[in-house]
Amino acid sequence: MTKTYNDAVKLLTSVGKFHISLGLDRISKILDLLGNPQDESNCVHVAGTNGKGSVCAILASILKSAGQKVGLYTSPHIFKYTERIQICGNKISDDDFAKYVFEISDLADKNNIDLTEFEILTAVMFKYFADNDVDVVVLETGLGGRYDATNVIKRNLCSIITHVDYDHMERLGNTLDEIATEKAGIIKPNCPCIVFEGREVYRDITDKLNSLLLMVAPFAPTDELALKGLYQQENLSLALACIETVFPEISKDEIDEGLRNVKHICRFQYIPEFNLIIDGAHNPNGIASLKQSLDAYYPNKFRRFIFGCLKNKDYEHMVQTLFERGDEVYFYHFKHANSCSVEDLQKVCPVESKELTPDTKIDFHDGKLNIICGSFYMISELVERFGIDVD
Repeated sequence: MTKTYNDAVKLLTSVGKFHISLGLDRISKILDLLGNPQDESNCVHVAGTNGKGSVCAILASILKSAGQKVGLYTSPHIFKYTERIQICGNKISDDDFAKYVFEISDLADKNNIDLTEFEILTAVMFKYFADNDVDVVVLETGLGGRYDATNVIKRNLCSIITHVDYDHMERLGNTLDEIATEKAGIIKPNCPCIVFEGREVYRDITDKLNSLLLMVAPFAPTDELALKGLYQQENLSLALACIETVFPEISKDEIDEGLRNVKHICRFQYIPEFNLIIDGAHNPNGIASLKQSLDAYYPNKFRRFIFGCLKNKDYEHMVQTLFERGDEVYFYHFKHANSCSVEDLQKVCPVESKELTPDTKIDFHDGKLNIICGSFYMISELVERFGIDVD
C-alpha cells in the first residue's frame, strides 16, 4: 500500500523519532548509504539564535530572482512539514515528501541507524535537492551548529551567524560565549564567515581555519524589503554581505526584485483583515525585538495580545518585557506536551490578564492592534481557529 504524507507525519512524530539528539554520526551513516548527496550541494549555511530563518528567506529570494535554482531548508514549520524543503519557492510535494521519508527511514532501519525526526528531514532534504540538481542550497541549522545534523557538510560557500542570545541553554551552554562557540561550529576551512557581532570565538576559529571573517553593521536600507520589523535590518545586512561576497555578479535590479518578493510567514506579518500582527518570537531576545518594532510601527495603538509559549522558555522575562499597562492580554494553553500553563504565565505577568478559552470571542475589528506571539507551535492552532489566511 502506498504510504501517504499523513503516514510520514505519523512516523516523524512517533515516540521513537520525535526527540532531539545532537551529533553527526547517525546522519553521516545514512547519507553515506545514500551516496553522500550533501557533497553535491553548494551551501550557504546559517546559524544563530534569532533571525536565521529570515536571512535564509531573503537569500533564497534574491538567488531565485538572479536565475539560480535554489533549495531552501528551514525549520520549524508552522502548518506542514513540506514548508521546510523548497525549490525556488515551491514546497516539496506531499507525495515526494512521503516517498523520501519512507525510503530513508526504511534504509536506516535495515542498517540499524536510529534516526531522529530532524535527521530524517535533513537526509530527505539533501537527497531531494541532489536529485533535482539544485544550484545553491540555503541551509538553516536546526539547533546550535557544531553538532546540528545540517553540519554534516564538509564545505560551504559561506557561513552566516546571526545574533546570538540565551536559548536552548540546556544543550548549548550557559554563557553567550559557550552558545556562540556552538554556533561557530558551522565555520569551514577557507570559506568566508559573515557575522553581526564581534565575538572573540569567531576570530579564533576563522584564524585557525584560514577563513575570511566579515562583520556587518545594520545599515542596509530596508525600503525594498517585503519583510517588516526593525530587526530585519540586521538580517538584510547579513544577506546582502553574503550576496556581495559570494555572488558579486548578481545585479542591483535582481537584488531589489528578490527583496520585494521575499516571503517568510508569521515573522512580524501584518494581516490587514484582522488588524493583526503574527510573530514567531519565542525567546527573550525575540520578544524584545518584537516589542521594539511594535513601539516603532504602532506607537499609539491600543494592543491586544494572545500569548502562549513552551514551559522551558524564560517566559517570566518574556511577559515582563512585552506587556505594559493598558494592554489587553490573553494567555493560551495550546496543544503541545510542553505548553506552559495559563496559571504559570499569569503568576509572572505584570498586568491583568485573561485565559483564551474555546468560548472566548475576540473582536478583531474594534480598532485595537491584535498580536499573536510566543510560540510557532501555537500559531497554527490560532490561525485555524480564527480563519486567518497567512499564505
